Amino acid sequence: MVKGRQGERVRLYVRATILGYKRSKSNQYENTSLLQIEGVNTKEEVAWYTGKRLAYIYKAKVKKSGTHYRVIWGKVTRPHGNSGVVRAKFKSNLPPKSMGARVRVFMYPSNI
Repeated sequence: MVKGRQGERVRLYVRATILGYKRSKSNQYENTSLLQIEGVNTKEEVAWYTGKRLAYIYKAKVKKSGTHYRVIWGKVTRPHGNSGVVRAKFKSNLPPKSMGARVRVFMYPSNI
């Protein structure tokens, strides 16, 4: 008999895409990243995600703590514009290779 997971898989996070760093015409601010959360299209919808935890998961070459996967944690700080884009700060700045990659937006801490 094979032990394993029964039933349908449940995702406990929302996916987001890293768009780039916050920037102006001539300056770039690497300490703040811009993210587009799936299904969020207005400034009002962003309000619920403000303060939520983010995880950028990537694969490294060297094994640490028994795994090749590493995580950079962050949080959603505020909206950016009117189209549902959010600003986020991570514990360490995201690397340039993360542009266009996925981030997990977890449903905690919750204010309901």
